Amino acid sequence: MLRLGTIICTFSVLAIAARADFKARNCSEVREACIGKGFSFAHVPLQEIPGELLRVCPQGNTCCTQEMEDTFGQQSKKDFENLVDEISHELRSTFVSRHKRFDEFFLELLENTERSLNEMFVRTYGKPYMQNSEVFENLFAELKRYYTGGNVNLEEMLNDFWSRLLERMFTLLNSQYVITEDYLECISKYTDQLKPFGDVPRKLKAQVTRAFIAARTFVQGLSVGREVAQRVSKVSSTPACIRALTKMLYCPFCQGMPTVEPCKNYCLNVMKGCLANQADLDPEWNLYIDALLLVAQRLEGPFNIESVMEPIDVKISEAIMNMQENSAQVSFRVFQGCGQPKPAGMTRSTRGVSDVFSARFRPYSPEERPTTAAGTSLDRLRIVWKAMQHSVVDIKEKLKLSKKFWSNLPEAMCSEDRVTAGNASDEDCWNGHTKGRYFPEVQKDGLTNQVNNPEVAVDITRPDTLIRQQIMALRVMTNKLKNAYNGNDIYFQDSSDEGSGSGSGSGCTEACPTEAGGAASEAPVVEADRRGPVDDSAPLRAPSVALPTILALSALALHPLWR
Repeated sequence: MLRLGTIICTFSVLAIAARADFKARNCSEVREACIGKGFSFAHVPLQEIPGELLRVCPQGNTCCTQEMEDTFGQQSKKDFENLVDEISHELRSTFVSRHKRFDEFFLELLENTERSLNEMFVRTYGKPYMQNSEVFENLFAELKRYYTGGNVNLEEMLNDFWSRLLERMFTLLNSQYVITEDYLECISKYTDQLKPFGDVPRKLKAQVTRAFIAARTFVQGLSVGREVAQRVSKVSSTPACIRALTKMLYCPFCQGMPTVEPCKNYCLNVMKGCLANQADLDPEWNLYIDALLLVAQRLEGPFNIESVMEPIDVKISEAIMNMQENSAQVSFRVFQGCGQPKPAGMTRSTRGVSDVFSARFRPYSPEERPTTAAGTSLDRLRIVWKAMQHSVVDIKEKLKLSKKFWSNLPEAMCSEDRVTAGNASDEDCWNGHTKGRYFPEVQKDGLTNQVNNPEVAVDITRPDTLIRQQIMALRVMTNKLKNAYNGNDIYFQDSSDEGSGSGSGSGCTEACPTEAGGAASEAPVVEADRRGPVDDSAPLRAPSVALPTILALSALALHPLWR
């Protein structure tokens, strides 16, 4: 009887234990969690089943079928890509919006300056300006072509502008002579030596060159950063990475612990393995950001485009006075070097010039700026530029925050509000096998440091090709930004050849200094033209009726450049 009681008691204990074990292995919580995440599995076990068919999660008793594990793998890849996209969104948006804002402003500044001054000079000077307007149209066309990516040498283009201007002015100044194309070509050879406009062209060239190099390179730098951020943010997950992500994010479901989140250090090792190539971008990215910040200083300093355009009227006056004071000497030297042209009879067109400009030209005063649409549009641009100064400050702050973005990406992804258990006890998080402490140490950043990553099998001998292309694109852009900061220009190869970027090009095929190589001789040594000796008895004076025309035309030529 005693033995029977013992047997009954034993069976009772086993039954209670079986019921307790059955309760522990119930998968109803997993079913509810799957429904909550939007999974629509054909079958979720009511209780644990053998897991010998699982390839990622533990193969003991499990709440997962093979179909569930496969779906978890696909979802892990999506979760990872979406998380990288989410975290990098602000960075990408910064480069996209700021590039668009600065680019539109610089183009608007060019177009409005040309249009406003053209309208102003048509009303003020009429026919003489319109007959020579192509000189100024070509100047702005070349400046815009340079900014938007054309292979334009800024210094050569500006030198050519001054040569063309001298030719037009010399022709009007000496309207009593027949000035042929061959004679004009001879004149252009002596532009630098004659210095008819004094030192204004040299100073203007230095300022315009530096301003446009800084503006164009800064916008192109933002474009390259935009493209790099967009391309690197589109991560491609390796099979080993997807396995590690699945194990970290969804294997707790299979173990009946869908609410247990990964341990922080465990998550870091997984993310450092999956983002090893992105971390390798960081050193070159940081150098690029530093170079971009340097050029941003040029947009605030004395070489910004607005500061070059604002004092243009003062420079016009200075150039005109130089030409006026040196006109007779310039004509004398040209006649000495190129020979004396044939005299021309007094024509109706020659007489008409003096009728248009009957008064002596005087320097243009900033206080006399018109209040018409031409003037008010320039005033509006000045207001816009002041707003742009705030944008420069804004972009500088955001650029500073973007340093070390790629090496900090695993930390950002493993934050408490995204993936990990956060401040929960080390014993209450998922360590890849069960709920408990995670012991392996966190790996360092970069591809080569993942050789012993305990969570992700990383082939350190095969760096990601796309990432290497972006590293090279950043390296090339950094070099160009440093050159731009120093006022030098290098040929801006289409960035599609470099694996990133698009847009503005560069002016020079080699580094271009912003200052002239050396001061030209005040009194050029020239040889007489082969057409014959110079007739010393020939009149060398400039006709008084043409001088006001020349001075006015000078204003027309120079004013668009300085607005």
